[in-house]
Amino acid sequence: MSGNETRSSSAQNGNGRAHPGPPVAEATSITKRYGSTVALDNAQIRVLPGETHALVGRNGAGKSTLVSILTGLQPPDSGQVQFGGMAAPRLSDRDAWRRHVACVYQKSTIIPQLTVAENLLLNRYDRGRSGLISWRSLRRRARDLLALWSVDVDVDAKAKDLSVEQRQFVEIARALSFGARFIILDEPTAQLDGGAIARLFGRIRDLQAQGVTFLFISHHLQEIYEICDMVTVFRDARHIVTAPVADLPRGELVAAMTGEATALDVPRSRSAPTGDARVVLDVAGLRLDGLFEDISFRVGYGEIIGLAGAGGSGKTEVAETIVGLRAAGAGTITVDGRTPRAGHVGAALASGVGFVPQDRHHQGLVAGMSIADNTTMTIPERLGTAGFLSTRRRDAIANTLIDALAIKTPGPDLPVSGLSGGNQQKVVMARALANDPKVLVLITPTAGVDVRSKEFLLDKVDQVAAAGTGVIVASDELDDLRICDRVLVMFQGRIVADMPSGWRDHDLVAAMEGLSVDA
Repeated sequence: MSGNETRSSSAQNGNGRAHPGPPVAEATSITKRYGSTVALDNAQIRVLPGETHALVGRNGAGKSTLVSILTGLQPPDSGQVQFGGMAAPRLSDRDAWRRHVACVYQKSTIIPQLTVAENLLLNRYDRGRSGLISWRSLRRRARDLLALWSVDVDVDAKAKDLSVEQRQFVEIARALSFGARFIILDEPTAQLDGGAIARLFGRIRDLQAQGVTFLFISHHLQEIYEICDMVTVFRDARHIVTAPVADLPRGELVAAMTGEATALDVPRSRSAPTGDARVVLDVAGLRLDGLFEDISFRVGYGEIIGLAGAGGSGKTEVAETIVGLRAAGAGTITVDGRTPRAGHVGAALASGVGFVPQDRHHQGLVAGMSIADNTTMTIPERLGTAGFLSTRRRDAIANTLIDALAIKTPGPDLPVSGLSGGNQQKVVMARALANDPKVLVLITPTAGVDVRSKEFLLDKVDQVAAAGTGVIVASDELDDLRICDRVLVMFQGRIVADMPSGWRDHDLVAAMEGLSVDA
């Protein structure tokens, strides 16, 4: 496959719809360097009107750099960006850029303390004769804007009270209000459950029918085949291929991303524990009003148990209860014969629980701190005596974890904010493993990471279990659940199915949606 292969020669997308007019956005011969690092090397992309165009590639492939150039946040060293066949505006003309393109980032740019209306029309408020803001006019304009794009959100609601899904819709509506009809979605499904993803895809199709064009960035390949018309692959800072999604088999897509033919299957390094394996975690009669009830299961040493379910199923809340983030109203949690104090994270850690949370940005990392500080945060007692920290001991432990998790960094002092998404997730995993846990609890552990990082992380989980650690994987990602010895499916706060490994996708998804599972 050549470095500039393009399989689409006509102005049509993967569904065969004709596209009148020039490309909505086109970047040609883009090169960008940061010192000796080449972030983009003669890269290109061409997005046609009305399509949903996927941009995929491993972390470090150049996707983020291209987005920053397409949105006018930085100039290329060489090459050209055009919108509608015309040269892009000057970088200083931010209003002109907003009329052409907007990006809805994985990390929301909505201001939590402001209302929906204030966020939608920030710095564009109507003022009365007195010069004061007309709040009535502001709310009316916000309602009209949301109604125009069929976004069902209360304009008076505080942004901090919105769901991830609602914040994304508000950001899309705000982008459209500037006149942009080209929207970049950066990992939009990373924090959404199955139902929210389906609703997002429905809104994308609706907006597409109204003339909005999307550039869709995702590490989840099944989403590419579900929602996208065209796909462009970047690898090692270069454009590899652009093709209709329907013409590019999954194996070829993965090969284009990785440079080799590979599958997402994670090799198992262990055998499933036998039925009489010693119990390391015993959850009995767990209940938390409004979230889940009568949750009972056991995890053996070296066993991986999946907790599957759609949004509202209770799987995430059960996992958070085990690690002490929530206190159950009834029931017990026993870790290797010890019963830690309910609702106490420190007690859970002391009993031997390790944890990878759902949202690495807000729950898993302290962005301004170094890799060393983040990875050793759960083991202060091993870093020094009498309250004094030994940086040499801290860095030695951190370097061991960096090597074990293959974290790409020049050293342990680098702030985690300087790492790619996949390497940040490895830091979160390293911290969870730092105290040699007896039970490892992971919530959607591969969200927002590339294919290679996903394979690595899941293989590491398999290795940890092979060494005797009991593992719980709470996720609705099928790839996360394939490594499990069995999967407990939750629906509306209850366990409705217990499925051994080898389950069929159809059966698992049906159980997650509350449907009967075929025998």
